Amino acid sequence: MNAILGLVVTMVMVFGGYILAGGKMSIILKSLPFEMMMIGGAATGAFLAANDMPTIKHTAGDLGAAIAGPKWKKQDYQDLLCMMTELLTILKENPVDIEAHIEAPSESAIFQKYPKILKDHEAIEMICDTIRSMIMNFDDVHQVEELLEKHLEALSEERLHGSHALQNMADALPALGIVAAVLGVIKTMASIDKPPEVLGGMIGGALVGTFLGVFLAYGVVGPFATKVAHTRNEEHMFYSMIGEVLVSSLHKNPINICVEVARRHAPARVRPSFDEVEEAVKGLRQAA
Repeated sequence: MNAILGLVVTMVMVFGGYILAGGKMSIILKSLPFEMMMIGGAATGAFLAANDMPTIKHTAGDLGAAIAGPKWKKQDYQDLLCMMTELLTILKENPVDIEAHIEAPSESAIFQKYPKILKDHEAIEMICDTIRSMIMNFDDVHQVEELLEKHLEALSEERLHGSHALQNMADALPALGIVAAVLGVIKTMASIDKPPEVLGGMIGGALVGTFLGVFLAYGVVGPFATKVAHTRNEEHMFYSMIGEVLVSSLHKNPINICVEVARRHAPARVRPSFDEVEEAVKGLRQAA
């Protein structure tokens, strides 16, 4: 919602200021479709040429995420901590029983309690693969920790592909605006025999291309690229919390310490309090 609000404020301030200063929208509106076709079309074509289809689809999803906000809410972080508490309890008390849960997560009574997390392939894969490594009795605890860190790094890099693609587009837009403006000047020079008022309108229309390129780069696409990066980075904290719990468990810390370490790693605006997590865990024990 903030992304849309910011875009509206930008449009109102830029064009409102232009009109209040005595500018006329007629010349912009007259040139806008053609300039937008050249600049937007060239930017879209360059985007398609520079990225593969998975990245293009990923970027489309990123734009939706930038508008809707991060996927994971406060309740999801609390659910994750509760789920990890249950899994670590079984792992500690009877490692043999944990295999049924990590080999078939969709059939696990624990995972089924948290359907939103269960639907996330990356989260489930990270949990199951890491626990599987833990019960394989690796000689070096740091070996499992290193595997998990590399998994998180690769996941973070992959989730930022859309942001990087949008930023590259934003970087190209001012130059594409100049291309459109140069074409407008060429058109104007071909009509040099026209009256001054006509030439003035044609030059003004050409300059609309430069304006649009810069405006779209720094007022629209660039901010959305930044918003996408912030959104994906916050979502990545969810997966980092999984890593924090499991790494802490690898070092033989009590389960409540493992959960507390991860809780503090959650983004501040969606971080469940210590008491909220404690009450939720107590509720699970009573239900059991």
